[in-house]
Amino acid sequence: MHKSVEKIIHIEKLVKSKDLDQKKITIIAVSKTFSLDKIMPLINYGHLHYGENKVQEAIEKWSALKSQKPKINLHLIGKLQTNKVKYAVKIFDFIHSVDNKKLAKKIADEQIKSGVNVKIFLQVNFDNEIQKSGVQKKELESLFVYCHEIGLNVIGLMCIPPINIDPHPFFQELKNLNDKLGLSELSMGMSSDYEIALKNSSTYLRIGSDIFGKRS
Repeated sequence: MHKSVEKIIHIEKLVKSKDLDQKKITIIAVSKTFSLDKIMPLINYGHLHYGENKVQEAIEKWSALKSQKPKINLHLIGKLQTNKVKYAVKIFDFIHSVDNKKLAKKIADEQIKSGVNVKIFLQVNFDNEIQKSGVQKKELESLFVYCHEIGLNVIGLMCIPPINIDPHPFFQELKNLNDKLGLSELSMGMSSDYEIALKNSSTYLRIGSDIFGKRS
C-alpha cells in the first residue's frame, strides 16, 4: 500500500474516532505543487477531495482527469484574483477564499455565464493585517448578506489562524461566527492543527504534508 494511502486511512480513522456528533467531515488532500504521479495512489484508493492554491496549476493538472473521473472535487484554497475567476469556476467545485464584494460579484457573474454553481466559503482574517487575505470580522455580515443577494452558494466560513499561536480560540470564534450566520460548514484545520479544529466542529480539513509528506 502506498504511503499516502496509509496516511489518509490513519487520518480517516482518527477523524471518525473524534467525530462524536457523527456529522460528515471531508478531508481535503492538499495536492498543490505535487505532480499527478504522487496523487494517483489516492485517486485509485477512491479519495475524491483535493486542494490546490493556483488556478493555472489546477487546470494543467486536473482538467483531463476530472473529465474522466467526474466525482472528483477540487477545492481552491489559495487567494483568487478577479482576472482568474472565469477559469476558476470551470475547474473548481469549492472556493474557500472569498473575502470581498468585488470578487464575490465576479464569481456570481461568471457562474451565470458558465452555468455552474460553486460552493463558497468566506475567508475570515483574525490578524487584522492588511497583507493577509480574509474579510475583517466587522465586515463579515455585510459580505455574507451581499453574497446571498447576488446568488452565491455560501456554505460556511474559513480561516487560517496566525502562526505560532494556539489556534483554539480562533477556531472557536470562527464556529461562533458561523453559527451566528446560520451556516453549517466550517473549513479549518491543517496538518499541524486539524485535531484542534475537529474539537471546534470543523467539517472540512485541509491536510497536505501529513498525507503527501513535506514539499521540496
